[in-house]
Amino acid sequence: MTSVDHLDLNLLRVFQAIVEERSLTKAGERLALSQPAVSYSLGRLRTLFDDPLFVRTRSGMQPTPVALELAGIVGKALDMVRVALRYAERFDPATSTRTFRLSLSDAGEMAYLPAICQALRERAPRVTLSVQPLPVEEIEEALRASRLDFAIGNLPELMPRTRHQTLFEETYVCMTGRRRGVPSGAALSLDQFVRAAHVNVKSVEHSHHALDDALRAQGVGRNIALEVPHFVALPSVLSVTDLYATLPKRLAQILNRDNAFRLYELPVTLPPAPVTMHWHEHFHEDEGNAWMRTLLTELVERFDDA
Repeated sequence: MTSVDHLDLNLLRVFQAIVEERSLTKAGERLALSQPAVSYSLGRLRTLFDDPLFVRTRSGMQPTPVALELAGIVGKALDMVRVALRYAERFDPATSTRTFRLSLSDAGEMAYLPAICQALRERAPRVTLSVQPLPVEEIEEALRASRLDFAIGNLPELMPRTRHQTLFEETYVCMTGRRRGVPSGAALSLDQFVRAAHVNVKSVEHSHHALDDALRAQGVGRNIALEVPHFVALPSVLSVTDLYATLPKRLAQILNRDNAFRLYELPVTLPPAPVTMHWHEHFHEDEGNAWMRTLLTELVERFDDA
């Protein structure tokens, strides 16, 4: 029988990385280990569990039935170790060198990252913030595995399965170049909206299903002239074309601080989209996690007062 007294915890980290990456090279990159070091650890794991664990195939390192059975057990064990280590830490923002990992869309980066970074530099100058945008289907597992501390966005899929807090309810507006839109102060009619050419932001974080559904209910639709994956392209595109774009109101207000664009209420009514902050139950009582949640909430409230 294998004794736990001789178990190197780092071997379990290597095992989990290979299970998730299906590649010795990628597992090494994730753990900052060379491929020979990963291969050596895999050899020790094979001896420890008396099983090949992984078989090399054209599609990568495929786990054996034993490895698949172990994967969930090892993952939970490492989660509990991470939780124990976090609770052992006293969090002092003035001296902490902790890294917080945040999933944020590009719209969120443009709207909130400057204020978040400014606050961290003032209050926690040695803390590192790592922004890691993830598809919504990967966020829950990343939170569970401590590859992510927080996720912020319109994420209704996560609400039943994670700790969360509603930060605000987002509304949307239409924006176009100042010299090309309907005169300032004039309302944008439904007819003007559908006759205009539009930029559609189509990404894994955002969609305009609610807008298109509302237009479809009126028997009309948007004339899409350009599709882009990120909101960051909008200012430069709208400033030199006659295109219109629908985007979060908060982001539009930030982009229009120099009064370079025209903003209009949409000619159809959309339900507000709740923007929520998510974290894992394991770290709900963690001092650093709680401090960061308070900071993020404060920054959102400050935006509302601006």
